[in-house]
Amino acid sequence: MTAIAAAALDFRLPDDLAAHEPPEARGLTRDQVRLMVSRVSTNAIAHTRFSHLPDFLAPGDVVVVNTSATINAALDAVRESHDGSTSDVTLHLSSPLSRREWVVELRRHSQKGSSPLLDAETGEELRLPAGATATLVAPYLPESDASFGAPVRLWIAELTLPDDPLTYTARYGSPIRYGYVPTRWPLRYYQTVFAAEPGSAEMPSAGRAFTPDIVERLTRKDVRLVPLVLHTGVSSLEANEPPYPERYRVPYATAHAVNSARSHGSRVVAVGTTVVRALESVADDDGFVRGGSGWTNLLITPERGLRVVNAILSGLHDPKASHLSMLETLAGRDHLVLAYEAALRGRYLWHEFGDLHLLLKN
Repeated sequence: MTAIAAAALDFRLPDDLAAHEPPEARGLTRDQVRLMVSRVSTNAIAHTRFSHLPDFLAPGDVVVVNTSATINAALDAVRESHDGSTSDVTLHLSSPLSRREWVVELRRHSQKGSSPLLDAETGEELRLPAGATATLVAPYLPESDASFGAPVRLWIAELTLPDDPLTYTARYGSPIRYGYVPTRWPLRYYQTVFAAEPGSAEMPSAGRAFTPDIVERLTRKDVRLVPLVLHTGVSSLEANEPPYPERYRVPYATAHAVNSARSHGSRVVAVGTTVVRALESVADDDGFVRGGSGWTNLLITPERGLRVVNAILSGLHDPKASHLSMLETLAGRDHLVLAYEAALRGRYLWHEFGDLHLLLKN
C-alpha cells in the first residue's frame, strides 16, 4: 500500500496503475471498469463494477452529465529555430477565444511521450498540416494566474486554417494523449454516450463508462439524467495548476431538475468535475441553480464549499491535482485519504481509460 500524506493530499502513484489503453482493449465492455463507492457519512467503502451503478442511486436522484464531445485537438507542427533548423512538435488546441484565436499548448517530443515546450516566443509561427499556420500572439495569463514571469505553458495563437477549426481538426488532428497511453486510438474511444456538441480538448471522462443499458436502467429506477455542456481545455498533468477558464452552458430545464431534487431531499450527482464546476458556477449562495452560459474560472476548495452537488462520480486524480481539492470539499480530507488509500491498495486504474469513484455524502 502507498501511504497518502494527508496534509498535502500527496501520494506516490505507481506507473503500473495508469490505464494504458481503453478497457475494450483489455477485454472489457465500457461498463465493466471497476467502481469504488465511498460514503462520507459512514466511511463505508464498497468495491464493485460500474455496471452496478444503479444499485447505489435512489428514485428521485438527479444525475447531471456533460454532453460536450471531444475533438481531435492534437496537431502535428513544425517549429523553425533562429538558425533555420526545424523540429517536430505537437500543438494542443485548448479553447477558442474568437473565430481565429485559440488558447494552445506546445509540447516537445520526449522519452515519455511529450512534455510542455516552455521556451517559445511571441511572434513564432508554427507550420501545421495542409499549409496551415499557428502564430503565437501572447502568453495566455488569465486574471487568476499570478505566475507572470514564469515559463509560459499556454499561449494565445492566431490560426490560419483552410477550413473551420472543427472540420480541419477532424481531418488532420488526433485526440490528445499523454505518455501513459503509448498507442493512438481513434476519436470514438474518447467520446461518451452523451457526446453531442463538439468542443472539448480532452474527454469528459467520468461519463465514459455509461452505456445505453445503464441509462435505461437508471431511467426505469426513476433516476433522472439531465444535460449540461462544459467544454474542457487541456489538462495540467505536469504542473498541477488550477483549471483555466472553460466555456459552459446550463439549460434552464437542467437547473429546474436540480432545484427540484434538492427541494425533495434527493441527491444531485455530478458526473465529473466538469459538471461540478458548471453547476456551482450558476448557483446562488443558498444553492439555487439558475440556467445560464459563459466562461467559468471557478476553483472549488473547502474554504469556498459546495452549494449544489452532494455526490460526485469521478475518475481517480493525480497527486496534488486541483481536482482533489474539489473532492475534499465534498468528502473532507480524512475520508478522501481513506478512499484513495483503498484505491491504491485495491490497484484501481487511473486516468481517462481507468476506473471510477462514486463519492456520496450520504
